[in-house]
Amino acid sequence: MRRATKNMRRFAHRFWRGLREWCGDAAYERYLRSLAARECKSRKLTAEEFYVEQLDRRYSRPNRCC
Repeated sequence: MRRATKNMRRFAHRFWRGLREWCGDAAYERYLRSLAARECKSRKLTAEEFYVEQLDRRYSRPNRCC
């Protein structure tokens, strides 16, 4: 019984983590991990600054659909 509960928790955790990655909710955590891995000396953005920068990057490009 304990093993089944442990497996279910592991599955739920991995599913939740995958869902957050898929929808982009974990982008800030990924950004922080990449800064730590590269040992950057630059200033770390706050979560708010990071999301504003992401929005600017996404919507500053020309839209060629119409």
